[in-house]
Amino acid sequence: MNLALWLHRAGLSHGDRPALGLGTRAIKTYADVAARAARLAASLQQKFGLQPGERVVIAAKNCPDYVELMFGIWHAGLAAVPANAKLHGRELGYILQHSGARVCFASAGLDADIAPHAPAGLERLIVIGSREYDALFAADPVAPWQNRGDDLAWLFYTSGTTGRPKGAMLTHKVLAAASFAYVSEVNPIGPGDPLLHAAPMSHGSGLYMMAHVAKLGVNVVPESSSFEADEVMQLIDAWPSTSMFAAPTMVKRLVACRALCDPAQIKAIVWGGAPMYVADARDAIDRFGPRFAQIYGQGESPMTITTLSKQDIAERDHPRFAERLASAGRPFGCLEVAVADGDDRPLPAGATGEILCRGDVVMPGYWDNPEASAATLRGGWLHTGDVGAFDAEGYLTLKDRSKDVIISGGSNIYPREIEEILLEHAEVREASVIGRPDPDWGEAVVAYVVGDADRSELDALCLNAIARFKRPKDYVFVEALPKNNYGKILKTELRALDARRDKVERKN
Repeated sequence: MNLALWLHRAGLSHGDRPALGLGTRAIKTYADVAARAARLAASLQQKFGLQPGERVVIAAKNCPDYVELMFGIWHAGLAAVPANAKLHGRELGYILQHSGARVCFASAGLDADIAPHAPAGLERLIVIGSREYDALFAADPVAPWQNRGDDLAWLFYTSGTTGRPKGAMLTHKVLAAASFAYVSEVNPIGPGDPLLHAAPMSHGSGLYMMAHVAKLGVNVVPESSSFEADEVMQLIDAWPSTSMFAAPTMVKRLVACRALCDPAQIKAIVWGGAPMYVADARDAIDRFGPRFAQIYGQGESPMTITTLSKQDIAERDHPRFAERLASAGRPFGCLEVAVADGDDRPLPAGATGEILCRGDVVMPGYWDNPEASAATLRGGWLHTGDVGAFDAEGYLTLKDRSKDVIISGGSNIYPREIEEILLEHAEVREASVIGRPDPDWGEAVVAYVVGDADRSELDALCLNAIARFKRPKDYVFVEALPKNNYGKILKTELRALDARRDKVERKN
């Protein structure tokens, strides 16, 4: 089972149908894209000598080439490693080193950020759209490699509270199961239906790419490399029956946008990556109508743990509509979901515990990290680290995140890696990073610091080591951090302290 077969078959049977769009226009057919993927596969195998199972990194902003690259990599029997284009060069260097990739495709400009941090094992850093890149598509096409379903397809780099990224191994079978779940329970797709990639293709939006290829949809990329609400409104009108994945922050920006579009053109806007406040969800429904669905998932179970359907979100006269809207929905049909106590024993409805899941859509483990794999998948369940509770009707509500992950603008930010950077400063004795509720971004990064460092120096330190969106928006200097008897910093108390402090400042 090779996902590349989905594109290959579409090219044979419906080659004249549009497959890729850029801005308001269709630019390539299924025959075009399938042929280019087969030619790229030949170059990866023959020119670069890559063997089945090797990893190829894509460090790129959204672009139509993303589809050709992903399917070309799979066509060759290789594994794709899509990396967040907003990461710092040092962070991308770690992904290159840890994945063992010998080849990296990068957007123009990102190659210069990567080069100083590239590991010795990286043999080729190829700029998308360059002459070297274009030459790869001159090779004679090869047949799709005969993968097994358990072969690695997508190495999805996530992180834990240790701050070191972990590569969730998403196999062809896992991605197929996630695609089937999306089509059957979130958003049925018909031939020609467009998927607008306004969110990063390296993460959530890209995970819906395969289903749209399988169902002969059109993957559409905006002209702008960053999210622009005005442009999205224009593209909704240009592409009837548009679907898109969006973080809650993006949905809020669309609601606030003064530009107009015909809401009837929207087939589905799927939000995820962070909880949506009920008031914000109501505002979105008021403006665009009942065209929304919600998903809850993780990189380890990609976009697929629970879903709040379009039907549920549309049923505004239901007596428990507000409670349902505040929930993450019900489990997908392809996996089991449980709320459990510390001994992994299932808890009854109404009780709060850790969210566990298992099924074909769950990763088999982390790349080159057996300890983390064993801990996360113990007992055959994926331990999400998220805390929640089921209600009597089977809807799951997220309560907290035991891993202390900060979600800002739909992006996961891991406090430990920021803390480690701050502690590099000679005048910082201790540091603890938390998320502060923010009406625009969901959460803002706040650093509590013990020491005499200048905040501008701390900013510079962060900007030199991590992506800009991760750096603290506020620094609070304190005499001591709250700790327990074992010396562990109590982030729960720190968040409560920050909430009181923020409340006082707003009063003044």
